[in-house]
Amino acid sequence: MPATFALASTRKLPKQERREQLLDCAQAMVREKGTEALTLARVAERAGVSKPVAYDHFGTREALMVELFRRIDDRQTEQLEDTLKATARRPDAIAATIAAAYMSCALEVGTEWHALSAALKASEAMDAVQRELVERYVGIWRKTFLPYAPHLAASELDLRCIAILGAAEAISVEMLRGRIAEPQAAAGLAALITAAIGAPPALPG
Repeated sequence: MPATFALASTRKLPKQERREQLLDCAQAMVREKGTEALTLARVAERAGVSKPVAYDHFGTREALMVELFRRIDDRQTEQLEDTLKATARRPDAIAATIAAAYMSCALEVGTEWHALSAALKASEAMDAVQRELVERYVGIWRKTFLPYAPHLAASELDLRCIAILGAAEAISVEMLRGRIAEPQAAAGLAALITAAIGAPPALPG
């Protein structure tokens, strides 16, 4: 992988392409060595560019990590939306799709995602990004679940979406620690989604 990055840096890249290359290098470093090893100088060295290039794109190590966190989430959200478009319009199918997509993404980038989140716990910029991303997930899920939850007020549906997101993160952590397998994690989350969004039980007699 470093050889690929070095090859790309032998020619002058457009600004956005160079930015993506630097983020690719940063993500690989977090996966391999954790956030402690991540500095702008090391990212520049891995990409085969001078340190000023990396500083010109991100300015600070914190800004680099925040941008990497946002990019990881952007890509996974895009994949989720594409998958939902091809999903049958049934609550059980939608719940299964969301759960499977979340756990698949966690396996793909969960190590980096959680490492960045932990490293930036006290960052105001990160806090703002995380609030933004929670609102985005809630918005996607609200739109998806709305036709199947006429019994829920808008505020209650939002609250349940937030609860689902929290459960998804907790289950994914257990999966990444090797305590449960991906199919079990996805099935458990799908069951929680179905229960949270499903119609209320009928009243007796």
